[in-house]
Amino acid sequence: MKISVFSPEITKDDIELVSQALQAGEISGNYGKYLTEFENLWASYCGVKHGIAVTSGTTALHLAIAALEFPVGSEVLISSSTNIATALAVLHNNLVPVPVDSELITWNLDIGLIEKQISSKTVAIIPVHLFGQPLNMPLLMRLAEKYNLKVIEDCAESHGAILNGRMTGSFGAMGCFSFYANKILTTGEGGMVITNNDDLSRKLRDYRNLGFQEPRFLHKIAGYNFRMTGYQAALGVSQFHRLGQTLEKKIQIATWYKSLLSSNKYLSLQGTIPGSRNVYWVFGILLAKEAPISRDTLREILFQAGVETRTFFCPMDLQPVLRSRFTMQECPNAAMLWEQGIYLPSSATQTYDEVLYVATIINKALSE
Repeated sequence: MKISVFSPEITKDDIELVSQALQAGEISGNYGKYLTEFENLWASYCGVKHGIAVTSGTTALHLAIAALEFPVGSEVLISSSTNIATALAVLHNNLVPVPVDSELITWNLDIGLIEKQISSKTVAIIPVHLFGQPLNMPLLMRLAEKYNLKVIEDCAESHGAILNGRMTGSFGAMGCFSFYANKILTTGEGGMVITNNDDLSRKLRDYRNLGFQEPRFLHKIAGYNFRMTGYQAALGVSQFHRLGQTLEKKIQIATWYKSLLSSNKYLSLQGTIPGSRNVYWVFGILLAKEAPISRDTLREILFQAGVETRTFFCPMDLQPVLRSRFTMQECPNAAMLWEQGIYLPSSATQTYDEVLYVATIINKALSE
């Protein structure tokens, strides 16, 4: 048996709608019905007014930061345990990423550490809803308001995640999504910024499209070419119409894993907070340091059995590209997640038999 860590689910309906978009000539991001339809569907689903589709989750973050026009050298607090894209979006806007360590229940940014890291240069916070588990956004928003900080939510992993009846991405000034191939909803490559702010929406659309305004070829702002294509948006529209089913599958897969692994004394599983719905973009396990084998040995045992895994993210304070530029405070919890954590095959197409196979190997490998 071979089980990949992720396999995209592309249906006949997906292929048909993309084909229709191509036949209609929707090959750019400047015109056509599917781009607008996808933006409107996603914004409405998230409970906000505006959606601005872009080329990736990384460029969504880049565009959102650029739209706020912070002074060069300003500091932005970010989750330490995240994909490098979050930090790069800050770096490429000539700002300073300041990682905040993780807490060990949900593995999200530790809100209790934020005030210690706020300086006179701090202008914003970018929290990540890690692996699909919402951060405590009401608490974070109160803190941000106290210090007059902008909040940009990194929702690359949290499509459909809910906290207190609200979708992730709807709490901050902007929310940024990725629709990369391994995401819960995919357009292959692609992303979106969502917002309730009319002025930000207009600015984001101008910046996305090279700063074209009126007259067309007279440019007053330094924009970017971050446009999503029409046929990518068509794939997003098709995938959106079965999003509810996809989320049910992801949560079911996590339920299976939890039922099979939660009693293992050498494993910790991701916790939740009251009122939240974790959508389990991936299902992660954290290996105890006193386990009979190392994390890497467990990965090798799984690999030899045909099971692909991934480590958690290398924390931002340990990234060479950032350490060479900035002095960073250590994030020991995020380092422990990186050293001890793996996520398991979590495709929406996963079967119970496959989950059972993976869990059985893990439990056997960790038995004394």
